[in-house]
Amino acid sequence: MSVTVPLGVVLAVTVWLLNRKGGRKAGHAMAAVLLSLYLHGSSLAPSISRVVQSVAETISEIRI
Repeated sequence: MSVTVPLGVVLAVTVWLLNRKGGRKAGHAMAAVLLSLYLHGSSLAPSISRVVQSVAETISEIRI
């Protein structure tokens, strides 16, 4: 019996664990970059892009 785990899940868990551990290192940055590159090529990319744009627009409209 084999178990298949999507690469995105493995990368997301890796980044989450490394961020909880703290002590940012090059390996942590590499895992985050790999996750972002994987997500960029996935079907989630348009949704992620819309959320990031929305957050950026909301932040830019804040007047202090």
